[in-house]
Amino acid sequence: MIFFVFISIGAALDKTNETVSRSQDIVKVSLAFGLAIATMAQSVGHISGAHLNPAVTLGCLLSCQISILKAIMYIIAQCLGAVVATAILSGITSNVENNTLGLNGLSTGVTAGQGLGVEIMVTFQLVLCVVAVTDKRRHDISGSIPLAIGLSVALGHLIAVSKTKNKTNSNYPCTIILHSVQENNQYNTAPMY
Repeated sequence: MIFFVFISIGAALDKTNETVSRSQDIVKVSLAFGLAIATMAQSVGHISGAHLNPAVTLGCLLSCQISILKAIMYIIAQCLGAVVATAILSGITSNVENNTLGLNGLSTGVTAGQGLGVEIMVTFQLVLCVVAVTDKRRHDISGSIPLAIGLSVALGHLIAVSKTKNKTNSNYPCTIILHSVQENNQYNTAPMY
């Protein structure tokens, strides 16, 4: 989780914290997260089953792919790893003015209910993808599983970044590091993705 958060959010930020246009920013963020998750899933998938997100872990628990003890340990490790990565990224980018570290927030004109709906849908499509492609009971899987997961993450971001500034994880690491509570409750209590 440390590497995923550091790589994905770090790649999505530049020294001005934005790209030339909003459309470029959405594609840049989507690709950064999709490529980061695909790379990490390929690299560490054999160790943890590529559980880089509490929502994925919960999905695997509910589909009987992992035990409750393993799920609890994964979620604790994921949360701690995200906080550590955000702290490292905060230190590295401390010279960036108004650095939000990719803190989620609602776009203009998007209500809290709409934002929650978007987050639930993109979280569901990711969890569905991960649970489906990692299910050991399936023998019809062909192609790259990490690539499928990475594309699912990129797809979710292409949909959600313009609405919720979605960064695929709850805001708890940014909230802890930045001591911020603005608009974060739906990200910390809704899908942990």
